[in-house]
Amino acid sequence: MPSPRTAAKHIELGADFYDIVAAADFPKTILRYRNRAWSDRVGLGALSDEEWIAHFGRFQPLRGSLPQPLALRYHGHQFRSYNPDLGDGRGFLFAQLHDLSDGRLLDLATKGSGTTPWSRTADGRLTLKGGMREILATSMLEALGVNTSKTFSLIETGEELERGDEPSPTRSSVLVRLSHSHIRIGSFQRLLALDEPHNIQKLLDYSVRTYLPQAWREETGPRAVAFLEEVCRLVARTGAQWMAAGFVHGVLNTDNINITGESFDYGPWRFAPTSDPAFTAAYFDVQGLYSFGRQPEALFWNLSRLAECLMPLADRDALEEALKAFGPSLQDAFAEALLGRLGLAKPAEEADLHKFVAAFWGFLARSRAPFEQTFFDWYGGLASAGRAAASPSASLYEGEDFATVRASLARFSPAENARLDHPYFTRREPCTMLIDEVEALWDPIAASDDWSALHAKLDAIAEMAEAYGTAPAALT
Repeated sequence: MPSPRTAAKHIELGADFYDIVAAADFPKTILRYRNRAWSDRVGLGALSDEEWIAHFGRFQPLRGSLPQPLALRYHGHQFRSYNPDLGDGRGFLFAQLHDLSDGRLLDLATKGSGTTPWSRTADGRLTLKGGMREILATSMLEALGVNTSKTFSLIETGEELERGDEPSPTRSSVLVRLSHSHIRIGSFQRLLALDEPHNIQKLLDYSVRTYLPQAWREETGPRAVAFLEEVCRLVARTGAQWMAAGFVHGVLNTDNINITGESFDYGPWRFAPTSDPAFTAAYFDVQGLYSFGRQPEALFWNLSRLAECLMPLADRDALEEALKAFGPSLQDAFAEALLGRLGLAKPAEEADLHKFVAAFWGFLARSRAPFEQTFFDWYGGLASAGRAAASPSASLYEGEDFATVRASLARFSPAENARLDHPYFTRREPCTMLIDEVEALWDPIAASDDWSALHAKLDAIAEMAEAYGTAPAALT
């Protein structure tokens, strides 16, 4: 088993960007989940359970990484109202290390690890149910090909929490997530609000050198523009993948969008049962600001706030031009995501692809066909027509509305890596993650500490990821 390649890059930014904090001292540390695939990818797969708990429940530093946890400072727009009182209020950056597969730097950050200077009146804790929900969200999204953070660890912590949105007292946990960066749009917004252009440049330069070296330019102005354009592309890709997965994040505030584009921080998320633009995840999103169909709009609005932060460093017109990368990137990424979800090779003619995307997406919206079932039924295109004919949704494919989709599919072949003979495709129905299923997985845990249903669901997701070719690649 290879050793981890740890790092402590974030310290380079200095004390203007974070606060040194300590983790809470939890009454208990019961290991509930460790991500075996990704712990191997970063060289931590050989840790015993006791060692794992010491690092990710008691937060003993990883050798060669950050000597103390860092609570990052940021501001942000929450439902488009500016909030200068944010920051890591129940989490911190615990460690940095490299993906041993591709060498990229990864951040290990927490949720529920205790109070920080940015906690305000909150307790800095995470419910066990909230941790379970994040495991399910990240596992399902990864299997569906979405660029997501990974839930790395979940440890139950033995405290009873009072929460207004679920039966209380409820059990507590601490979660560790893995992603390529925890620098957010809100990190830049804070520096703009404080009128610190020198720190905006410092954060820009660190971000480009550390995470997005392809955006490096020798002069500051062009570097800021290239950085914005690259972030637009990355965020557009994730937004497109959400749409193709039928996923609604629920809280697309500027502090929940990071510069490397991963989807992260899963609160009131939902998978849409059907393609409904008005479908929302958060009960408090009464205006539907972050509804399924408005997610691309929300992402672009957030990116426009990032552009404002870079105006002290670059020409306004050049930044506005860079923002234009979002639309074409979203369109291209959406077509790519649909092909990936359907196991289809890209056609020779670009026009055929655009016609198919319009026909397929239009059918989903008009018919209100079950979202995941439709992708499952037609994975591999017309090569799977027999499976589609045996589907619970078969009658929806017999009408005129699907005729255009079927004709368009005739121009597509299965992708080379489409595993149509995988046992997963012998099922009649796909693996799904609707809200009723999530609640049903929690009920036996809450009632009798029975985790078997959750483990079975994670096994089903792993089988789906294997069938779709989206499982994390093992080290060679």
